[in-house]
Amino acid sequence: MFRFVMSQFRFVFAVLCLTAILIFAVFIRDENNRIFYELCTYKADINHLKQELGAKQLRLEGLINPAAISQRLNELNNDD
Repeated sequence: MFRFVMSQFRFVFAVLCLTAILIFAVFIRDENNRIFYELCTYKADINHLKQELGAKQLRLEGLINPAAISQRLNELNNDD
């Protein structure tokens, strides 16, 4: 009788351990998906900011370019 109880206890213990491992695996997988989504979001934000920075740099270069300055001065002289 005692042997049957120990055998039953081991079986229940093994089932509980397996269930805990599977629950933990699902938790890890869910966290992995969440972190991957955040990483993709951050990469998209970085690319967007890089594009904005590039556009602002081009606009600034157009403002300080000597040819652009000459063109603006000519436009201002023509407006007068």
